[in-house]
Formats: sequence, structure tokens, C-alpha cells
Amino acid sequence: MATLTGRHLTESTHTARPVVALIGNPNTGKTTLFNRLTGLRAKTANFPGTTLERRLGSLILGGRRVEVEDLPGLYGLTAGSLEENVARDALLGDGGRPRPAAALVVVDQTNLARNLYLVSQVRELAVPVLVALNMSDLAGSEGLRVDAQALSLELGAPVVAVSARTGEGMTPLRAALEALLAAPGGAKALPAPLAACASCTGCHRSSARFDWAEDVAGRASSGAPHMSAQRTARIDRLLTHPAAGLSFFALVMAGLFVALFALTEPAMSAIESALAWLGGQVGSWLPAGDLRSFVVDGVIAGVGGVLVFLPQICVLFFLLSLLEDTGYLARAAFVMDRLMGKVGLPGKAFVPMLSAHACAVPALMSARVIEDRRDRLVTILVLPLLTCSARLPVYAMVTALLFSGRPLAGGLVFAACYGLGAAAALATAWLFKRTLLRGESRPLLLELPTYKLPSLRSAVLAAADRGAVFLRNAGTVILLLSIAMWALSTYPKLPHDRLVERVPEAARAELRALQEAAAAGDATAASRAAALAGPFRLEHALAGRIGKLIEPVFLPLGFDWRIDIGVLSSFAARETLVSTLSVVFAVGEDGAGSAALRDALRAQVRPDGTPLFGVPTACSLLVFFALAMQCLATLAVTRRETGSWRLAAFQFAYMTSLAYGAALVTYQALRLLGVG
Repeated sequence: MATLTGRHLTESTHTARPVVALIGNPNTGKTTLFNRLTGLRAKTANFPGTTLERRLGSLILGGRRVEVEDLPGLYGLTAGSLEENVARDALLGDGGRPRPAAALVVVDQTNLARNLYLVSQVRELAVPVLVALNMSDLAGSEGLRVDAQALSLELGAPVVAVSARTGEGMTPLRAALEALLAAPGGAKALPAPLAACASCTGCHRSSARFDWAEDVAGRASSGAPHMSAQRTARIDRLLTHPAAGLSFFALVMAGLFVALFALTEPAMSAIESALAWLGGQVGSWLPAGDLRSFVVDGVIAGVGGVLVFLPQICVLFFLLSLLEDTGYLARAAFVMDRLMGKVGLPGKAFVPMLSAHACAVPALMSARVIEDRRDRLVTILVLPLLTCSARLPVYAMVTALLFSGRPLAGGLVFAACYGLGAAAALATAWLFKRTLLRGESRPLLLELPTYKLPSLRSAVLAAADRGAVFLRNAGTVILLLSIAMWALSTYPKLPHDRLVERVPEAARAELRALQEAAAAGDATAASRAAALAGPFRLEHALAGRIGKLIEPVFLPLGFDWRIDIGVLSSFAARETLVSTLSVVFAVGEDGAGSAALRDALRAQVRPDGTPLFGVPTACSLLVFFALAMQCLATLAVTRRETGSWRLAAFQFAYMTSLAYGAALVTYQALRLLGVG
């Protein structure tokens, strides 16, 4: 079902199930309520005819399944932005889509008047409406009281007070939604004051609607959060300060990555142990030969080499979700807007840039919200420079290689990689806005949400959702490339007599002895013989020949032909570097986890006897992957969003050149300094 387009998905589900449209202002807790209602029963699709992402979920009401469609957060239905147009089309059933059975409007109790403006517009669309009066716990702690019954009379629609964060009021909300869907006759008539607002024209219509919202909020609520507002203002003066705010943002991000590195080590170790056990069991069940090598070295080592980094991806988005729920990320956007404006990026680019840290593909799609074409093109061209989740396995592999057991150092290197990508994106945007795409960017208009305790449930669901997306999107590609790399690394095979000739004379006697012991059934000798002969077999295979062919290109970066094989395969998808190296260095017999790969990489040496993965090479590899364009899906989406293969080719060329140059400087500078 997830492979269908948004239109097909909606039509197929609506024919048998009622659809509830979930709508509300930004920062009202709409996503938290969606997660509370649907749990993990959510799917992601695009709105018909657009690349704007939406979420579809379901729940059981009265013994039947009801679909919930999470519409974009917005302030009104008349301004004509992409979000407002798709939300209005969804509520009206335009474009051949059926009208939803009901609209569930989420309202923030602490900003009642502002939220009621949107409620009034939804009430005019002749759709049955239920109002979820969210954040009741926060309103109570601030001394605000909203009379849900009085508000229901004013709106002519049922109103239920809830707290999506704590789950308070969810049972009455479900009951009210069930009753609304079961009631015949559709939407109720508009109350007279609302009908009067709808009859106004021009600017008077908006003015009358604002006046109505203020009057209703005043009659239905009591109390004023003066102390809370003062406290929020004091905190905001610090967190949005041009210098202190930027410093605090850098500190938060550095702390996040240190925590990411430290918290995930136990889970990664557990996965490594499980993969090692699986590889050993499968290897013992299968007879020696190509089949066992294919399953253990190709499938288990390849896929397992990326699966082991899933905890880091999930923990990253868990922590980001907590930061977003507290209200801090909006402050971070405000602080970063000043910096982005100086380099020529529009304020609205912050949202795609934040999304790009998950994946560049949806980030490129979300850049459609930027109205100015030049601003949109600059944003699209620089978004892939920001560190996405596909780079995490590479960062984790190299940092573990350099800083195993030192989470502080590893976390700081992680943060430095993220910082390098962000700095490169900002610098490149500055250059483009002053050369290829001249023009002034538009400022960011952003509402700062109230501070609140984050929802652990929502954070867990967000982490699980992003982890599933990573596995779903990367799993097939990784499996296919792992199989392809196994084949390229295995065939053509080096004949036995030629193998002995290629091994250095000093090691030939040892190899013959190990082979004789292996023939007698000694498993340890067989493993040592395979490790000794592995590099020579790989060099003879097609992968080795390709690596040798391109070795002169990457040798100035510190990459030998074996690393080049991984770099070449990663141009399809960055994360496949780990699985490719797992296959190239044949870690499958000893387990597909990162510990086995780390040990294998540390054991590799150059012809002169120096370590292959010394500090200069490891740092060069990090810099290259932080900046290079290595994602075919991103290039395809760039072409679709810009309508030009020339721009996609330019994006690939400039990012690859930037990565090569930066990695070259890194490697050569560290060598001159005598590091590692």
C-alpha cells in the first residue's frame, strides 16, 4: 500500500472506510495527537499532484476502521500557499477526491483566539467538525481555563479538552469522533455570528473574523498566563540572542552527538553479537563453497554492515523529536535565519535544511514551499551538502575505527562532520547568490511556540518511523549492491596454482601449510588461509581490476584500490560503503558487525607496511563523504524538482569536485604535519 501514489491510496481506503481530516495551526500538537490516535499504524504518501508529504493513519471506532489524514499545519485557508491549497482541496474533495467524513481541528488552548480563526474557516466548508482543545495540562499550569461547553455553543460544533502529550481526554475524544461519524445529516448550521463573518467581503471579512475570534476566546476562557509569558520572554532573550543563541545552538548540537555516540554503543554491540552468531550458524549449516560465501559474505555481511548502525539513526531522531517538542527548534530556526539571510538563503529554507538531516529526497520536495524561483534553486543545489542519515553509517564506522571506547572524541568528530556539511552549504549558497542566481532572499515569518515538556511517546514513534523509512528505502538497494559486490569480488576466480605464485615468497610456505590443515578439517586454518589469500583473490576479481583502474585518481586522497571499490559503489547510495567494505574485506565468516569490520580495517596495510586506515586516510574519507554527491535518488529528485538534467549534472559535478579538493587538502596536510 505504501508504494501507491497519494491519490490511489486515498481512493482505495475511502471506498470502504470513513476519512477524518486532521488540521490545525503549526505548534498546536497536531502531530502528537495524530501519533496518539494512530500509534504506529501510519503511512507516508504525497498529496495528489504535489510532492508535499502527508501522513495517513488509522484507528478503530465503534468496531470499524477509520482513516486519519494529517494535513499540513497552517494558519488559514485563503492565502494561496501550497499547504493551504492542498488542505482546502482535501476538505472540499476537489481534484476528484472524495470529501472527508469529518474534520478534526486541533486548537491550542494557550493561543485560543489565534486558533479560532482557522476553526471558523473550516466550519464554513460544510464538513462535520470536531474541535480538540489541546494542551489542557499546559493551560491549567498557566492558570488558563477554557469552558469547552461554552465554546461548543459558540462554534456550533462539539469541543473536547485533551492533552495529546499525556493522553488526557483521549477516550472522550474518540467517543465524540465516533458519535460525529455516526450522526446523519452532515455538518451543523453555522451560528449567526459566524455566518455574518462568512458574508463579509474583501479585507472586512478577515477583520470581522479576527474580531469574532477575539470575542469568542474572551467569553469562553478566563485567566491570563502573565508569569508564564514573562518567563518565556526572559528565556527567549537568551536563546534568540544573535551571539548567545548561536553559541547555545552549537552547544546543544555538540551535546546531542556526544549523547548519540555514547547511548548507542550497547545496542550496536548487541546487534554485532547477533549478526556474528547468525553468520557463524549459517556458515556451519552450509557446505564450504560459493553458496556459503554468497550467503555469509554477501548477504549477511552486506546488509548486517548497515543494520548495525540503525540504533544511531533511531536515537538521533528520538533526540531531535524531544528538542522539537520542547519548542527549542523553532528558536534555533529564528537564530539560524539571521545567518542564512547573510549568505543569501531564504528564511523558509530552514525547514528543508532541517529535513535534509534525515534525507535529502523529502527535503528537496519540501523546498517547493519557497515561492521565489532563485531562492528555491539555490536551496535545492545546496541541500545535499547537509549530513543525511545515509552518511551516519560511514561516520560511525570511521569514528569507531579512530576512537573506539572514547565517546567524547567520537561525538565531537560526528558534530564536526555535521558542521562541515552545514558550513559548506552556507558558503556555497553565498557563492551562488552572488554569481549564478543573484537576488535578495525573503525573510522568515515564524511563530515561536510555548515551552513545554516533550512527549516521550511521540519521540519513540518518530524514531521508529524514521528507522523504518531508512530500512525500507535503503534495504533493497543495499541488498542488491551487496550481492553485486560479492559477485564482482568473487569472479573471475584466481586459479589455485596462480594464487601461490602471487603470494610473496616469504608467506608461501605458511599458505601451503594452512591449506593442508584446512583440507584435513581444521576450521581455524581454513579461516587464516582465506584471510592470507583474500587480497590476492580480490585483486584478480573484476572488482579489484576496476579498483586498480581508478586507483591513480584517488591515490592523492590516501585511498588505495580496495577503498576505491567502496567509493565507487557508494555513488549509488552512500551507506553502501560499509556493506561494500564488509564484502571486500570478507568479514562475514567472523560476523557482519562493525567490530569485525573495524578489526579487519585495522589489520590492512599498504605495500610499504604502513596502516591502510591511518589518521590522514580516515579523516580524508570522512571529509570526502561529508561533501560528495553519492545518491542517485537525490539526483533524480533534483532533476524532477528543477525540470533540468543540466542542473542535476551541475550539482553532481560541483559537489564531487568540492569533496575531492577538500579531501585532498585534508590528507596531504595531515601527512605534512606527520599526523598518524
